[in-house]
Amino acid sequence: MGKKIILALGGNALGESLAEQMAAVQTSSNAIADLIEQGHELVITHGNGPQVGMIEVAFEAASKTSVHSPILPMSVCVALSQGYIGYDLQNALRETLLSRGIEKPVVTLITQVVVDADDPAFADPSKPIGSFFTKEEADAMIAKGAHMKEDAGRGYRQVVASPKPVDVVEKETVQALLRAGQIAITVGGGGIPVTRHGNHLKGASAVVDKDWASAKLGELIDADLLIILTAVEKVAINFGKPNQQWLDRLSVEQAREYAAQGHFAKGSMLPKVEAALSFASSRPGRQALITKLTTAKDGIEGKTGTVIG
Repeated sequence: MGKKIILALGGNALGESLAEQMAAVQTSSNAIADLIEQGHELVITHGNGPQVGMIEVAFEAASKTSVHSPILPMSVCVALSQGYIGYDLQNALRETLLSRGIEKPVVTLITQVVVDADDPAFADPSKPIGSFFTKEEADAMIAKGAHMKEDAGRGYRQVVASPKPVDVVEKETVQALLRAGQIAITVGGGGIPVTRHGNHLKGASAVVDKDWASAKLGELIDADLLIILTAVEKVAINFGKPNQQWLDRLSVEQAREYAAQGHFAKGSMLPKVEAALSFASSRPGRQALITKLTTAKDGIEGKTGTVIG
């Protein structure tokens, strides 16, 4: 029997530029189509690191030459990146499926992810975005409400918070698409970060980690499996050391213990393992798989990858 799967594409599945993205989505689409042919229900999520940075930098540059081109809020940059990435990905996947005789509609859903306005992350924004500024330019941006930090002697960069996801506004729409046999591309870039104020949703100056957002969505739509795709086939302890050990299966308790011991790097594998833990521990029987895009099919069959849960 097929599983209900959240498939979280990493940045390496999307490339670093327009041309790279066009090529990368073709490879991604073939791997995704393999899973659909296995009979699984898929919801696709993705990162947006290079893309949202490109959008943010472009509008920064435009703002310096034209008063009619303001610097866009981060929430708007994420929304733009969802449409841009989704456009390429949904078209490539649609074409791949049709070439295999599979008629399944694919749709990109502009998705908002609710964060807590009192999340401690807002008190100490630390996620750098965009280009570098001089001290004078940074002071001018601070006066307009931006948070700026000096970056290793290279200048100043805008920083935003990275709060944890609380809810996905369009979760019922994702469910409806699944019931209709359609494939949703959603919570792109971790979703557009918003805070709730009564009936109003206000864009937040933040970015939500896409693996955490994927885990939260999986929990909300009662998915069976979260697949987090990365650059390596399995998770390892003592990574890069002579006693490096690749891991096939971890219980929730084992994964927490290894994380507490500092085996996973904060900037790379740790947030993936933590998101996997969040999903796997949210209901008995749920599992998370961390592996490469090209080995996802084998991972589901238990042949490779690291399973948590």
